[in-house]
Amino acid sequence: MKTPNKFIQHYKDGFMPWAHQEPDFNLVEMVDNWPIKPCKTLEVGCGTGTDSVWLSQKGFQTTAYDLSPIAIEMANKQALIQKASVDFKVFDFLTEKVKPDEFGFVFDRGFFHGFETETDRIKVAKQISTVLEKNGLWLSLIGNADGIKTDPGPPLRSATQIVSSIEKYFKILSIRASHFGNDEVKPARIWICLMRKR
Repeated sequence: MKTPNKFIQHYKDGFMPWAHQEPDFNLVEMVDNWPIKPCKTLEVGCGTGTDSVWLSQKGFQTTAYDLSPIAIEMANKQALIQKASVDFKVFDFLTEKVKPDEFGFVFDRGFFHGFETETDRIKVAKQISTVLEKNGLWLSLIGNADGIKTDPGPPLRSATQIVSSIEKYFKILSIRASHFGNDEVKPARIWICLMRKR
């Protein structure tokens, strides 16, 4: 099963190990400690919308995409409860046409690492570069190959795989190891990668 269909089916089955109730602390810390200022923002692979809602509440004009209509329905409900303004859309970011130079900041929590081939990861990097304005920033939380593979668990990528996929389009400002912010006792290890459009 191809990746998009796999995730749509997971939502239909109610299988959402990546879902989290609070904004990921890695996103919070990066926004607080780096020069990531409120701007027109996109989250790709937004899932149930927790991080997009938080960004909106912090003053970011937020659009959020996911392939799953179920995820977007859940995200809209969460935004309504929290009185947050987010433009949630069912959208295939890898294949659908995007408007260039639209956003100042792109965030993804486990979207980029979900693509198995380097060819697809390069396409993702190119697409993100396209939607970003000059000097726009991309923050990606990526499964770390130094971690232990678990099932369920995120795909694991090496630093070399990340660099080879994004270097043509982005300058890496920071890459460091952390773990996902969620309710698990032993959350999966990740890379926190902050990049600037070339």
